[in-house]
Amino acid sequence: MAAFTSYAQNLQDYQLGADDVISVTVFDEPDLSLKEARISSTGTIAMPLIGQISVKGLSVADAERLIYNSYLGDYLKKPDITITIVEYRQFYVNGEVEKPGGYSYREGMTVQRAITLAGGFTERASRSKIRLTREGASNGPIDAVMSTPVQPGDVITVEESFF
Repeated sequence: MAAFTSYAQNLQDYQLGADDVISVTVFDEPDLSLKEARISSTGTIAMPLIGQISVKGLSVADAERLIYNSYLGDYLKKPDITITIVEYRQFYVNGEVEKPGGYSYREGMTVQRAITLAGGFTERASRSKIRLTREGASNGPIDAVMSTPVQPGDVITVEESFF
């Protein structure tokens, strides 16, 4: 069973992705700021004057630096950029749960809370065969326990019990 790093570490290293909603504030430049921008399926947002900026796979700090560098010089002398995540992309629960589907991510989400959101286990669910596939992970699904932290974009699959 592969272990994920602590929950706080996961969000600190969080990478922006499609369907995240972010707010981009350009200090003292309300016309250049975005109150809410959903990252497109191609991983971009449209910023005033500079156009499409690709932020998929970047940390918040890296995205701020990218936008800072894009405005620096031609448009602003000392841009002050702040990005906040307004809404994380959904995570998904499927398999032997009452209401499989996509759910809004909240900080502190665990496999147990995710399964509760999905209506709990069905009668045929195996409480010990739960797989978690992390978005962007190259090692494939891992065996998860109820306390395993969930991140935006994760897919949780509850297997069927044969006993």
